[in-house]
Amino acid sequence: MAKQDPDLSLLFHALSDPTRRAMLERLAQGPAAVTELAGPSGLRLPTILRHLSVLEAAGLVTSAKDGRVRSCALNPAALDPVRGWLDDQRAQWEALFDRLDDYVTRLMKERMP
Repeated sequence: MAKQDPDLSLLFHALSDPTRRAMLERLAQGPAAVTELAGPSGLRLPTILRHLSVLEAAGLVTSAKDGRVRSCALNPAALDPVRGWLDDQRAQWEALFDRLDDYVTRLMKERMP
């Protein structure tokens, strides 16, 4: 088994929760205040802050405080390791299916008179 990338594990953990994914979808439209991110979820602010801390730990979100308002922004480059891992997985599965297709094609030719 290949060595596991701890950053990749943090990213997949951060992406595993629907509330965090909804926050990322909102932040893809532009920066937002924490209270704005909390609104659609119906969750209390401490819960939202815990979700944001997971996203920040994974590097997906940055935050800054201006007075009493904490704003968050998406860091899309943080998804690059996920994209790379998925591309590698796709290549491996496509190669596997190509070999399977070759094998089945060869078997069918051998069975035909």
